[in-house]
Amino acid sequence: MANYDLSIIGSGSGNSLITSFWDDKRVVLADKGSGGTGAFGGTCLNVGCIPTKMFVRPAAVARGPEEAARLNVTQQTTAVDWPAMRDRIFSRIDAISSGGRQYREELEHVDLVAEKVALTGDFSEAPFAFVSESGVRAEADRMVIAAGSRPQLPQVPGMDLPGVHTSDTIMRIEERPERILVLGGGYIACEFAGVFSAFGTEVIQVNRSQGLMSALDADISAAYSVQAEQNWTVHYERTVTSVTEREGGLRVELVTSDGRVEDHDVDLVLVAIGRTPNTDLVGAAEVGLDLHPDGRLAVDEYQRVLRQGQPVEGLYALGDISSPAMLKHVANQEARVVAHNLEHPDRMRPSRHEAIPSAIFSFPEIAQVGLTQAQAADAVGAENLTTKIQKYGDTAYGWAMEDGHGIFKVIADRRSGRILGAHVLGYQASNLIQPVIQAMSFGVDAYTAARGQYWIHPALMEVTENALLGLEVPIPEDAPI
Repeated sequence: MANYDLSIIGSGSGNSLITSFWDDKRVVLADKGSGGTGAFGGTCLNVGCIPTKMFVRPAAVARGPEEAARLNVTQQTTAVDWPAMRDRIFSRIDAISSGGRQYREELEHVDLVAEKVALTGDFSEAPFAFVSESGVRAEADRMVIAAGSRPQLPQVPGMDLPGVHTSDTIMRIEERPERILVLGGGYIACEFAGVFSAFGTEVIQVNRSQGLMSALDADISAAYSVQAEQNWTVHYERTVTSVTEREGGLRVELVTSDGRVEDHDVDLVLVAIGRTPNTDLVGAAEVGLDLHPDGRLAVDEYQRVLRQGQPVEGLYALGDISSPAMLKHVANQEARVVAHNLEHPDRMRPSRHEAIPSAIFSFPEIAQVGLTQAQAADAVGAENLTTKIQKYGDTAYGWAMEDGHGIFKVIADRRSGRILGAHVLGYQASNLIQPVIQAMSFGVDAYTAARGQYWIHPALMEVTENALLGLEVPIPEDAPI
């Protein structure tokens, strides 16, 4: 058994905890690798945010003729070289991953355990221990559990067939499928449906409920569902009951809400019905750590793991294994907090989980921050809300784009002007929302955010400006004109 000053499980955002503070101390970093490939660096780098966006960009370029046609320009996408695209993307991703692993392996004060590990022993107080599959046991005075999450699979026959993929494996397939069935209605399913449809694949998206992206604001979810239905095939209120092999592909059996059975013959199936935290893989329950009903580790405001409702000193968690947001930028912020609290236990800082934004890089793009209208009504009362939906097409740059679907919705408390949420559907949504995120983060009211700065005319950012201007909010004292 080896003894360490710090033990980290997970090489995603957990990897950033190894700062210069630990140069004269002993650290062990354990990671089994992402996506079943043993890749170092976590989900975002290897099988998540980064490679998916590297497919999203060429997908947007492939859709160029659609926009060009609206603008009296004729273009044509003549070919999509999937193998070359895949190799270009992963030659960069894999080099970064292997480089990160090599760098950690070369540090004399850091030991890397490239295996699945499980917590073991008494976790009521330090030291904390894990044991690897090969029997390596490590004990540390402080530990951070940052083991992430993994795709969920439904418990139906055929989920183990070679043609059934999750986001962990779909991006490395040998050839672009001619026909793919995407199971799920959330952000991962919608992003891949947008990518493959842009590349010319026939996409069949199946969701067990009515509508797509139903966790979002109702206006955005409804508008997105309409666009998706126009760009690929979408089937609602259906449940997969089996997947079987057929010559040249797969047959997917579905049952509709009224009991009818449907069969779809496809080349591949992508299962994207959600993600589950890896607490079971590390054995968190077995050592008595508190879990939320969805399986996440329970932590306090300082990211300390709870046991019997109390924080365990020296034991922290961050990222998907404990955060309901399951977002890389949230994991990175939590990692900064944990790094500080590990190094300065006498003056710990809490994590900040207000105004957390997210984006879905589908077609069209979606971004959101804060509360939906329904959530805001529950929080402050529907009578105290003011909302504005600004169409892209009602701004000068929207005219230039001939945009017919983009919308920016903002919600505020009409009594104070406090911005409660913003929801965007359309081109560059993830950028247009940022001024509202900034206003919410720094406590700037809607009136001041709209009028207290110049907005470049006629940039598309006027969509954001006009949405804020459309709110019915009080004028603060000494407000800008």
